[in-house]
Amino acid sequence: MSRAGIAAQEDLGPLLELVREDLVRSPGAVDVPRIVRVLGRQGRVLGAAATLELTARIRDHVDGLGPLQSLVAPDVTDLLVNDDGTVWVDGAEGLHRTAVRLGPAQARDLAVRLATVGGRRLDDAMPWADAHLPSGIRFHAVLPPLSPGGAILSLRLPSARRLDLADLEELGALVPEAREALRAIIAARVPFLITGGTGTGKSTLLAAMLGQAPAGERIVVVEDVLELAVEHPHVVHLQARHANSEGAGAVDLTALVRQSLRMRPDRIVLGECRGGEIRELLQALNTGHDGGCGTVHANTAADVPARLEALGALGGLDRAALASQVASALEVVIHLGRRDGRRALEEVAVLRRGSDGLLETATALRVQEGRLEEGPAAESLARRLAGSPSPLTRTASAPRAAPAVRTARAARTQRRRPA
Repeated sequence: MSRAGIAAQEDLGPLLELVREDLVRSPGAVDVPRIVRVLGRQGRVLGAAATLELTARIRDHVDGLGPLQSLVAPDVTDLLVNDDGTVWVDGAEGLHRTAVRLGPAQARDLAVRLATVGGRRLDDAMPWADAHLPSGIRFHAVLPPLSPGGAILSLRLPSARRLDLADLEELGALVPEAREALRAIIAARVPFLITGGTGTGKSTLLAAMLGQAPAGERIVVVEDVLELAVEHPHVVHLQARHANSEGAGAVDLTALVRQSLRMRPDRIVLGECRGGEIRELLQALNTGHDGGCGTVHANTAADVPARLEALGALGGLDRAALASQVASALEVVIHLGRRDGRRALEEVAVLRRGSDGLLETATALRVQEGRLEEGPAAESLARRLAGSPSPLTRTASAPRAAPAVRTARAARTQRRRPA
């Protein structure tokens, strides 16, 4: 009998209540002996196979994602429960609806339980919650009356494995020359922002790039909710804290960025810039902490200056002050997009001040039909990464090499030179 078969044959509600009561009396794991003991109190006896299946099902409801657990798969990145109870999955094939449907009480119970597991309060007085679960899942929920129907749940699942730049190239998110350019950005300690819309893979790419940082560097990551999983031997995470039920005890990203300055960082990373904390990050990057980075939501690389101006206004910076700070603190924008369900690098741009003194972006590299093409700021990026102008001569018959290729060639030539 499958888990679905057990669920169809009986209502697990009464049994779940008995199991939870048993856990209160005798804390521990949800295992076969516990389920057998609880079933015995009901005067029920099941065969070995059925008991194993029922134990797994109960464990999903007590420790896992309950009715959503069966939807978890290696390629699934998001599980979404709408207020009408429909469940949607986002993964390699894009966003699609599943056959699973939750009732209002079922969705609310799941939301409240997951919020509690993540150390957050979720009830009528506090009808929304944002948490990081012990399993690594990022959880968000909204209860009625803020949602017109039932509870709304959004679950961002961690990748089954930590992806590096080579993995992203294999998945089609990067072309080979772009991968070399991103490595060069890290090696040259260029401060950068990764931009894109929701679900375009900003955090995944940021973690992969930080994994290329030298092992001797200390990376301090500041996030609202823990999300960045960096494959590096020396990473320290700081997580913001929400206010308690009395409205006290909150610690925001601005305070954490200030604290990070006292932690001897080689690189300061702001997981997501979405408020006035951008002022603290810019000040940090302007005080000798080069190589810093973060992510920002933006539709295109060209929209980044306007987005930064909006964030700067929240931190009390006018357009001129922000442009002055950004000009010496951030240099590169790496923009991601999503087409036909696939996440991929679209553009690498240079942040600079225009003739009017305000911020603007200029395209250095752009991915077109699977090829990396140069833009107006290509030479500027090449000089910044390689440390010198391109030695290659443009000819009408030979296409100009992308800066990443020229940088890689220069690096190989440098390694071949005798000491």
